[in-house]
Amino acid sequence: MDYFAFLSLPRLLTLDTAALEKQFYAMSRRLHPDRFAGQSPSAQEDALAQSSLLNDAYRTLKDPIERTEYLLKLEGVDLEEQSRQATDASNQAGTQKKQLVPPDLLEEVFELNMQLEEMRMAKKMGAAGGESDPGIREALLTAKTSFDAQLAGLQTELRTLWAAWDAGVTADDAEAKEAVKATMVELLNRRSYIRNLVRDVNEVVS
Repeated sequence: MDYFAFLSLPRLLTLDTAALEKQFYAMSRRLHPDRFAGQSPSAQEDALAQSSLLNDAYRTLKDPIERTEYLLKLEGVDLEEQSRQATDASNQAGTQKKQLVPPDLLEEVFELNMQLEEMRMAKKMGAAGGESDPGIREALLTAKTSFDAQLAGLQTELRTLWAAWDAGVTADDAEAKEAVKATMVELLNRRSYIRNLVRDVNEVVS
């Protein structure tokens, strides 16, 4: 089921969230269990399934990143499945999952990973009475500030792409949509990678 079609919305990335919410509550009222109390068990089960689908659709489309990833999935690019396949492959091979490092971040990430490892070792030593290097902690926090700024920049770039995608849909321009789709995949993968770096830093400095 296409969530956009289910909620009677155009397959666009810049959605009117107020209209989305209004449609959600209107459909929720129509699918409320009390309205089907006197009907057959199959009708009640169908209403329950429709209500569950409605909740999934609303939760997905109200978040701009989830909405983008979902639309890409409809367009044949399943980022979650790609990540899952990479994880399964690394598990079967008994190796660490490989992540494609954005070329411009190679040097920065190499240094960061060394600092993360030093901080992890320092925390282990700390449990045994040792002390961590305050300089490493400061460097990691500085890196986190940089990555947070990059994430904010990516959000701005994605907003521009959402508008470009919608323009391509309106103009029925398949070539423009394909170009936008490829760039969105690149930015979302970069965003996911940087978010993982921020998570790693948060884990060791907390």
